[in-house]
Amino acid sequence: MKKIELKYKDSECMIEIPDKNLAGILNSNDLPEVKNADEEIIHALENPIESKPLCELARGKHNIVILVSDITRPVPSYILLPPIIEELIRSGADYDNITIVFGLGYHRKQTKEEMEKLVGHSIYNKVKCINHDIDDCINIGTTSRGTPVDVFRPVAEADFIIATGNLEFHYKAGYSGGNKAVLPGVCSKRTIESNHIMMIKPGTMPGKCEKNPMREDIDEAGTLAGVDFMVNAILNSHKKIVKVVAGHPIKAHREGTQYIDKMYKIKLKKKVDIVVASCGGYPKDINLYQSQKGLENASYAVKDGGSIILLAECKDGLGEKLFEEWMIKAKNTHEPVKWIQENFMLGAHKAAVICTVLERIKVYLVSSMSDEIVKNIFMHPVKSPQEGLDIALKEYGENSSVLVIPYANSVLPYVED
Repeated sequence: MKKIELKYKDSECMIEIPDKNLAGILNSNDLPEVKNADEEIIHALENPIESKPLCELARGKHNIVILVSDITRPVPSYILLPPIIEELIRSGADYDNITIVFGLGYHRKQTKEEMEKLVGHSIYNKVKCINHDIDDCINIGTTSRGTPVDVFRPVAEADFIIATGNLEFHYKAGYSGGNKAVLPGVCSKRTIESNHIMMIKPGTMPGKCEKNPMREDIDEAGTLAGVDFMVNAILNSHKKIVKVVAGHPIKAHREGTQYIDKMYKIKLKKKVDIVVASCGGYPKDINLYQSQKGLENASYAVKDGGSIILLAECKDGLGEKLFEEWMIKAKNTHEPVKWIQENFMLGAHKAAVICTVLERIKVYLVSSMSDEIVKNIFMHPVKSPQEGLDIALKEYGENSSVLVIPYANSVLPYVED
């Protein structure tokens, strides 16, 4: 019998799995933190991937915009920005020529205190910092897939654009980072929705860029916007920098994804009957909207008709108004999938994503939500992962296979076709 501790809210809980059933425990293969972050960033800027060095590219530019992630992302912008700005100054730019634009996508505007925290006190007091305004965007073209590309005016009017961010799996666009700083970062509502509706098309999934319509559309939008250079940090599970990639907005991004794959992508010989998955505890399991990432990742390891025992406290319930409305009003798991095709709505889109999983997999949910709510959203409430596992083992038989993913929000299992 194997005893395994799993994160749940701000503590741990235990599960016991018979040795004969345990197919494995999937954990990240963390790369070590770089010894000197500044040196790592400077080296990336001076030796970019498929690009001239930043100092050379930026020479003679008078309206430089740096795209920076908002407070909802774990990007260490306060570490990335000083070397970038030093290179810009070395190229002949003045601090007055540089604007930092926080890519909010569809998120709320940030306070001055939040902006200062993200970039650091020194940069905040030297460089103009502004929030993206979703209602002040101008059209710069249309992608080959029909997405109208409306970009925040100060970005569209810049003569040099640097995209910054961090790389991690994205549940439908393959990976974060790269041109996602533009779309959805600094685009209009109609542009974001036009791109996001592609998430229901074949090929959209975590860990995949090529032949992923959503990612390819994002990259095309970035090209239309004229992103000149990108700088992305790669973080291990402790949120420490293990690598910085810089250079061509697409080619440097793709090289960066290889480091994510090394740490978080785990190949399986075959899918299993049952996956026990923890989202990683608080704050990753603060609501179901956030916990969806763990459910999505775990689903790639489960056979059709199999089960996931998901640990997600959801102290804030479902977590998003439209998402909650769609999940509660749906009479079956197919309705949200049908609704999103007829009328795409941000927020509600995750109802369709979760229901796509629920159409082929049974989910036992360990949470603080009431049994009634859990049943209303087509999941099966259980008080502990052990209770869920015991039920699933009875259902699939004494020889059923069980896989454990202690940090399902980060780790991506996959089985090659």
